[in-house]
Amino acid sequence: MLSGTDLLEPSAVADPYPLLNRLRAESPVVWAEKQRAFLVLRHDDLTAALGDPRLSSDRVRPIYEKKLTPQQREERAPTYDLLEHWMVFNDPPNHTRLRKLVRAAFTVKAVRRLEPRVVAIVDELLDGLDDRRGDEVDLITEFSYLIPAAVIAEMMGVPRADVPRFKDWSDSVMTIVFGVAREPGVLAAAQQGLVELRDYLTDLARHYREHPAPNLVSDLAAAVDDDDRLTLDEIVATCVLLLFGGHETTTNLIGNGSRALLRHPDQRSWFLEHPDQVGAAVEELLRYDGPSKLEVRRCVETHERRGVTIPAEAQVYLVQLAANRDPEAFADPDRLDLARTDGRHVTFGHGIHYCLGAPIARLEGTIALERLHRRFPTMAEGPTDPVWHPTLVSRGMSSFPVVLER
Repeated sequence: MLSGTDLLEPSAVADPYPLLNRLRAESPVVWAEKQRAFLVLRHDDLTAALGDPRLSSDRVRPIYEKKLTPQQREERAPTYDLLEHWMVFNDPPNHTRLRKLVRAAFTVKAVRRLEPRVVAIVDELLDGLDDRRGDEVDLITEFSYLIPAAVIAEMMGVPRADVPRFKDWSDSVMTIVFGVAREPGVLAAAQQGLVELRDYLTDLARHYREHPAPNLVSDLAAAVDDDDRLTLDEIVATCVLLLFGGHETTTNLIGNGSRALLRHPDQRSWFLEHPDQVGAAVEELLRYDGPSKLEVRRCVETHERRGVTIPAEAQVYLVQLAANRDPEAFADPDRLDLARTDGRHVTFGHGIHYCLGAPIARLEGTIALERLHRRFPTMAEGPTDPVWHPTLVSRGMSSFPVVLER
């Protein structure tokens, strides 16, 4: 075990791979003193850990119930009331129940019906960038960040006139989950936005229960398993989870994927020359520099893992970035190879915790990356450095300046 490791050192935030590669080579499981957590770093260990009942996803409730003051609990109640229904914070059997019901809404047909609208959203954004070909453009704030909220609103049957408000509420969710607010009143305003989003989605769910339509909210309302249905609160919480998870994942996939392509001109040429292989190429981009750094678990039973004793109540980080660069799982793992065939990445999790929204993220990412790089084939990184989110869980940029046409 190593102490002194800090995953949020500026150098590790910008490029975590040298640190993670060194740690994984020294020990499969290490202690990160700064984060007060054990890190699981190897591919096989991570997939095994994701199915281990001694590592619990139920980590929000203990904090809310045991570590907050009564005043803090009252202030954060609207947030907790949503988070307690998020599938990612539940263990079996409730996780199993929620997953079975929610999965019924994520059919292949439901994802495919989104494709024309995703293409239209992406093309509209690209059209808006056409007259700025020689300028420095922020690929995150002016392109990738704008796609998921619009797509998710479409999925949920949100009227087009309400989409601007929906995007504002999406920003509120980001502020609360990442805790990036520093100015007085910003977090309070974000929580108010979350309350407005909850109320809006509650009305939307009631409407589509009575008036079914081909959208996600209707599908969630109609989902049945042995006479069991999702409650209204569970439908709303699932929609907020999709808004958060889908927004962050897609934004980072497009940003990180574009940066990887721009830094590997030979692979970018291959990407443009093989339109029939774009889907497989996106899988390699997800492995090489994916949108998620790690998943958090709470140890509920003292046990030994790779010779390291993990005590009950310890935090355990399942580090996807490290597992996706594990030389025991991937040949030459630090090389971007869009023609790679050993694509067992764990970016979307594994087993019972595999992300149900993965097909949507793949659809958005594939369409956006292919159309962006085909529209601007000489795009290059701008002279201004990107800005990375200093967060533990996600791997993404808040700003990525590019020049669309050299």
